[in-house]
Amino acid sequence: MSGQSITDRITAAQHSVTGSAVAKAVCKATTHEVMGPKKKHLDYLIQCTNEMNVNIPQLADTLFERTANSSWVVVFKALITTHHLMMYGNERFIQYLASRNTLFNLNNYLDKSAMQGYDMSTFIRRYSRYLNEKALSYRLVAVDFTKMKRGIDGVMRTMNTEKLLKTLPIIQNQLDALLDFDANPNELTNGVINAAFMLLFKDSIRLFAAYNEGIINLLEKYFDMKKNQCKEGLDIYKKFLARMTKLSEFLKVAEQVGIDQGDIPDLTQAPSSLLEALEQHLASLEGKKTKEVSAASRASTLSSAVSTLANTGMSFTKMDEREKQQALEEEQARLQALKEQRLREISVVSNSTSTSASPSTLSGKSVNTNAAAVDLFATPAPTTNSMPNLSTDLFDLQPAFVPTVQSTPAIATSAGSAWGGKFTAVVKQNIYSPWN
Repeated sequence: MSGQSITDRITAAQHSVTGSAVAKAVCKATTHEVMGPKKKHLDYLIQCTNEMNVNIPQLADTLFERTANSSWVVVFKALITTHHLMMYGNERFIQYLASRNTLFNLNNYLDKSAMQGYDMSTFIRRYSRYLNEKALSYRLVAVDFTKMKRGIDGVMRTMNTEKLLKTLPIIQNQLDALLDFDANPNELTNGVINAAFMLLFKDSIRLFAAYNEGIINLLEKYFDMKKNQCKEGLDIYKKFLARMTKLSEFLKVAEQVGIDQGDIPDLTQAPSSLLEALEQHLASLEGKKTKEVSAASRASTLSSAVSTLANTGMSFTKMDEREKQQALEEEQARLQALKEQRLREISVVSNSTSTSASPSTLSGKSVNTNAAAVDLFATPAPTTNSMPNLSTDLFDLQPAFVPTVQSTPAIATSAGSAWGGKFTAVVKQNIYSPWN
């Protein structure tokens, strides 16, 4: 299956007739071609989300309609386009998705038309669950974890204890849905699923970076928490360690399918002694007998763990900076290409204009240019060269020179007119006027 199908062309033509440029772009981005959505269509839809006169609900509904298609290619590409707009489009788009009660109801989706359809349908169901979870996370916390401010003064590092204990499980659920995509290298066999995997890879890096900073904040507050909070915090930390292991496996797949190793962060787990210290602290709060640990030893263990996790966070930040730089370079290259194209168009139009200019127009320009140097009413000196006689050209009203007369200011030819007096002044004014 290659190239746009007849259905794709007919649908695009229908949207052209109805004048719906947004719907046509959605159709173009979700064709039956077994390849990821084209960048030019995605860029156009991103721009649409930034335009205030574009109906965001209508754009989203058009994408939802495409997921009702029987072809796995169209459905998968509709999900990819939606994910792309959630990541790079205006926040209005994800806000609208989060406001809906339901997004993608594809839990039972199955394309039976071909063997590949069976395989891809599995990943479509998993992918749709992740997008649903991503929208739900936004609804619960009113922020996209992959776009929030990071660093020492970031959102997760400065969050208070109560809010932190409520937010970290939401991140965990979203990360679980992402890692459940669970594709092996030998299953990433076409451009469509590869495009989806690439978006998931980028989301996983940013999502885990926020998760990582939340855990750092949790550890720094842990020994000052109440008993119930410590118990909840310890459970969150244990789940964090398990998800770090799963993410490491996910990143190995990314490396095997060709993602540059420099774009893959190093995941270093905190020392196991930290987990022991956390468990012992909770046991002491519960009144259980535990091995006594000095405050200095506990502080040293905590400092080492926080430093390790902070270094992991730095590797995430470097990857983000590289991606931003790459995006900036691509944008500059695109602008340069547009500039060169515009210059070529101007050059073509200029050449076309100069070629198609009429002789009378050129003659008129010549007269205006040399008006200050030529006295049209002087007696012409005899010449031996082939230069045209201006007085003859302008005043000998012969049939062969009708175009020249028409291009000059109208001259009355009635019998009552004479060469001289006010008429001469008018002619001179018309010839020497700077507005001609």
